[in-house]
Amino acid sequence: MSDILYSTVRNTIFAINQVNKLWLKTTKKRAIKRFMIKLQDSVNKILLVTIPFVLVLLFSTNGFSQSELYQVNTLVIDPGHGGKDPGALSQYGKEKDVVLAIGLKLRKYIEDSLPDVNVIMTRDKDVFIELYRRAKIANENKADLFISIHANSNESSKPRGSETYVMGLYKTKANLAVAKKENQVILQETNYQQQYDGFDPNSPEGNIIFSLYQNAFLAQSLQMADLIQKHFHQNPKLINRGVKQAGSLVLWKTAMPSLLVETGFISNKTDGNYLISTQGQDSIALAIFQAFKDYKLKMERQGVEESPIKENLPENKVDFDKGLVYSIQVLTTKKVIPLQPKNFNEFSDVYKKPGGVWNKYYIGAESNFKDISEKFKNVKKYYKDAFIVAFKEGKKISVKEAKRIETK
Repeated sequence: MSDILYSTVRNTIFAINQVNKLWLKTTKKRAIKRFMIKLQDSVNKILLVTIPFVLVLLFSTNGFSQSELYQVNTLVIDPGHGGKDPGALSQYGKEKDVVLAIGLKLRKYIEDSLPDVNVIMTRDKDVFIELYRRAKIANENKADLFISIHANSNESSKPRGSETYVMGLYKTKANLAVAKKENQVILQETNYQQQYDGFDPNSPEGNIIFSLYQNAFLAQSLQMADLIQKHFHQNPKLINRGVKQAGSLVLWKTAMPSLLVETGFISNKTDGNYLISTQGQDSIALAIFQAFKDYKLKMERQGVEESPIKENLPENKVDFDKGLVYSIQVLTTKKVIPLQPKNFNEFSDVYKKPGGVWNKYYIGAESNFKDISEKFKNVKKYYKDAFIVAFKEGKKISVKEAKRIETK
C-alpha cells in the first residue's frame, strides 16, 4: 500500500512538472508563465506538507503499534559501495575498504555488548550490492534502524570532518552534491531506470521528489544522527560538520529510521590517514556504537514510560529452583517487557527469571526434553534465535547434562 501511495505522489508531481514545462515552452505570454510557475510551486509545497502525515497514518495502520516502534532489536549496517564500485578514491585509500572495516568493527561492538540486538550486514566482504537491494534487506528483516556508512570526498583537499545525513530536502548545494555523488552508483546497475522508477541521479528535480518517502521516520532518524555527531564531536581528531538532510537512494525505500554517515573526507590528508588507520576505524565504529546504545536506551525507555500497562509478573508458575526444568529462551534485553501474551506472539506461558542487569524471557517449562522439544518447534516459528535451556535446582546447566540426569 505504501508503494502505491508513493508511486501515485511521484507520478502526480512528475505529471504536473511535465505539463508546466510544456506550457512554458509553448507560450510567450509572461502572465501565463508566472501563473504556471506559481501553480507548480504551490502544488509541490502542499504535497510536501501533507504526504508525511499520510505516510505516518499509513504506517500506523499497518501493524506498527506504539510498543513496536520503541523496540530497537534489529539493526542493519550498510557499508557503502563494494566490489566493482570502489566509491571515493584518493592516495590514502578506497572508500569501499574503509567503510567495510568500520562496519565490521561496529558489528563486533554491538554483538559483544548488546547480545539482544540482531545485527545484519548488507555486505561483510568486498562485493557489489545494488542500492535497492540494501533497502530490501532492511525491509525484509523488519529492521528497527538502518545505518549506511560512507566516506566523503571533494575536488579540493581542504574540506574535512564527519557529517550524518537523513532523508530530506536539500538546503544547500553542497548537500545536493553529496547525494548526487552517492546516487551515481546506480549507473553501474543493470535496469537501474526500472528499479528506481526512471530516477535520474543528475536531476535536481528527481532528487527532491523521492525524498518525500522517508519523512514518516524523520524524527527518529534525526535523533540517531544527532547522537552520532555528538559522539564524533568528543573525538578531537574528528571535526563535527553536523546533521544534514539530503536525498540518498539507499535510504529511499527503507521503512524504518535510516541515516547515512559520512565518516570523513578521504580526499583530505588528515582525515584520509585517520580513516585508513586501525585506530581511526576503531574509534569511528566505537562512536557510532555508543550513539546506537544511547538511541536504543532512549527509545525503549520512552516506550516503557509512555506505556500505560504495568507488568504483573506471574507468581509461582514456574519454580526454577526446584528439580529439573527445561525452557526456551527467546529474549535477552535490558528492557522490562510486560508478561502478557500480546507481547510474546500470544504465548501465555512466558516467564522472566530474575537476576542480573539483563532481563531474560522464557517460554514454556517442562520436566522432560521430549515435551520442550515439541514446544520448541512452534516457538521457533516466531523467534528464530530461540534456544532450549535447562536448570537444575535453580542453576543453569547444559542441555546435554540435563538429558543425562533425566535418563538416570
